Amino acid sequence: MPDTARPRVLLLETIDDAALAELERGADVTTAWDRDAAAVIDVARVAPAAAIMTRGKGQVTAELMDAAAGLRVVARCGVGLDNVDVEAATARGVAVLNLPACNAQTMAEHTVMLMLAVTRGLVESAVAVRGGDWASRTRYDRDELNGKTLGVVGLGNIGGRVAAIAAAFGMRVVYADPAPRAGGWERVGLAPLLAESDVVTLHCQLDETTRHLLDATTLAQMKPGAVLINAARGGLVDHAALVDRLRSGALAGYGADVLDVEPPAADNPLLALPHVVITPHVGSLTRATYRDICVRSVRNVLAVLAGEPPEAGCVFNGAALGG
Repeated sequence: MPDTARPRVLLLETIDDAALAELERGADVTTAWDRDAAAVIDVARVAPAAAIMTRGKGQVTAELMDAAAGLRVVARCGVGLDNVDVEAATARGVAVLNLPACNAQTMAEHTVMLMLAVTRGLVESAVAVRGGDWASRTRYDRDELNGKTLGVVGLGNIGGRVAAIAAAFGMRVVYADPAPRAGGWERVGLAPLLAESDVVTLHCQLDETTRHLLDATTLAQMKPGAVLINAARGGLVDHAALVDRLRSGALAGYGADVLDVEPPAADNPLLALPHVVITPHVGSLTRATYRDICVRSVRNVLAVLAGEPPEAGCVFNGAALGG
């Protein structure tokens, strides 16, 4: 029989094995990653949880929070909170935890990898050699990053690291951001950034002000032959308009770790276009970062449930809760 004095944690998605073992040592764990939304709510009613943990897909809605009687904390193993109703949590006095900047370095690496892969034609060259076409080198027409202009849309923790790496490659860096940022890079508006950048990389949050930030109109403002990189959120880009620009040759390539619909349908036109490199949302899933994110999130949840402070800066709605 479970110890009823122990707190219960509802886990909406899988986490690293070491983190799960640590969580199970400190709490009774109910897993619900193989259930639909309605079934998860039923689970929460039957086994009310003091904490709900998720990663990027498990939805923490107002209805789910209401079903979990005695809920005290919701934790996202990562940074983005698109799948957590923060406003509803705050109204219910529930702390929302995340880990700002936890994946900044690994996401910056992944972003630069995409920049290089698309610009240098890495995938096409590797596939050609595997197919016995060494002579593809005589048709090689890709370029390099040195001497090009990089436009960073959103110069936060990840964007700032990307900017620094790009500068080391010899790129000129400009950025668009609602507020001035440290680093010494030139701040410009979105329109001039798009017009003058050879590579544009997106690092802003997804909300109603940024959804389809790059649509038919703004994509048309990009420099002819530019490359677009998106390792932030799929919804930042209007994919239908993107496909049109790639097919016309107005854009030279696209690299992404995120899509508007994941996983993509087999007939998604992006998958068949040349000079497009898409990875399956794995930018922050390196072994080291994934374990670190999960273990730290578990420790923060157990701290809150024990009445102790979690890591500094990880209570997203702390100010709203008066903490």
